[in-house]
Amino acid sequence: MENSKSNKRPEEEEEVEYQSGFGNHLASEAIPGALPKGQNSPLICPFGLYAEQISGTSFTSPRNRNLRSWLYRIKPSVTHEPFKRREASHEKLVSEFNNQSKASSTPTQLRWNPPHIPDDPTDFIDGLYTVCGAGSSFLRHGFAIHMYTANKSMTNCAFCNADGDFLIVPQQGRLWITTECGRLQVSPGEIAVLPQGFRFAVNLPDGPSRGYVAEVFGTHFQLPDLGPIGANGLAAPRDFLVPTAWFEESSYPGFTIVQKFGGELFTARQDFSPFNVVAWHGNYAPYKYDLSKFCPYNTVLIDHSDPSINTVLTAPTEKPGVALLDFVIFPPRWLVAEHTFRPPYYHRNCMSEFMGLIHGGYEAKADGFLPGGASLHNCMTPHGPDTKTYELLLLVLLTMKMGMNLIYYLNVL
Repeated sequence: MENSKSNKRPEEEEEVEYQSGFGNHLASEAIPGALPKGQNSPLICPFGLYAEQISGTSFTSPRNRNLRSWLYRIKPSVTHEPFKRREASHEKLVSEFNNQSKASSTPTQLRWNPPHIPDDPTDFIDGLYTVCGAGSSFLRHGFAIHMYTANKSMTNCAFCNADGDFLIVPQQGRLWITTECGRLQVSPGEIAVLPQGFRFAVNLPDGPSRGYVAEVFGTHFQLPDLGPIGANGLAAPRDFLVPTAWFEESSYPGFTIVQKFGGELFTARQDFSPFNVVAWHGNYAPYKYDLSKFCPYNTVLIDHSDPSINTVLTAPTEKPGVALLDFVIFPPRWLVAEHTFRPPYYHRNCMSEFMGLIHGGYEAKADGFLPGGASLHNCMTPHGPDTKTYELLLLVLLTMKMGMNLIYYLNVL
């Protein structure tokens, strides 16, 4: 089976082709004619491929929320050895947040400095650790916030998250992510969403990398409703990019699948790459998004908008208007208001807020909040601008007022 795009590692590719559209039903084939016509699982697939479905929702989910794709692969993914338990090198990966877990809770405001890149060789799997979360992956309701630091690419292995969806936010260093549906190039300032169940490998073309990972259990990310905003604005569906089919057919003796299940890691060996999907179609696939394409809305007269106005993606619950997790950004933008306290207002919130910083500075935290760092304000814990930010605002306002009085005095004279 010949494929001019296969057998090249992602670093060797100058450009990767994508399809666009959030939640679209898409189709892609690395070899023309690899997709069956007229049915999903024919007696014999083109080129002797195996048909395999991956379902992101139950079979009987409503049609507008049903997620599934058909993959046509050289060898079915079921052909592997039994899974065996694998301990994480740091034992800091959590998906069950209860009294028996390794997690602890506090209402105190927390802030973390940027993590250091490890000295020992560390790939994405071993560099992933949990910062906070709630709920249970087994009960299919909850979330986890992780961070990662890595200095080497994943070799002869792939990662699979059986617990939920990963939303990856690189802060330093590009990621080249190979998935069963194709490849994604993800730079700082972009995000990648890897849905539950997909196998993937992370390569580091720039060397050391670090970033944030949001994980949701029992639901999937979707675009927020726009309400009175109208039909346009925030994150546009067409700006979400989905990979095109790409495959490897070489033999890989001892290839290891690392699967996260219930927050624990298990491994299974096989003799082939899981990235052997020659063609696929469906609406369940990994995707990426460039945060610079976000179209923000903001105040134009008085007061400060609620942060929900900057929601890129949301993971909804069954309760209308209540999210399991919202992914919100504060991009560069104009803040135009009269007689208004400019930084975000002081606040207590029924939802917990975890914040990271990709680059630049955050207008409510003048000191101690650095790119790569993080903060956590738990449910109903007060939070808001720090003292230096507040004093700087008063100084600016006082300077402006003195300037206006001087202009008035000169006009009178």
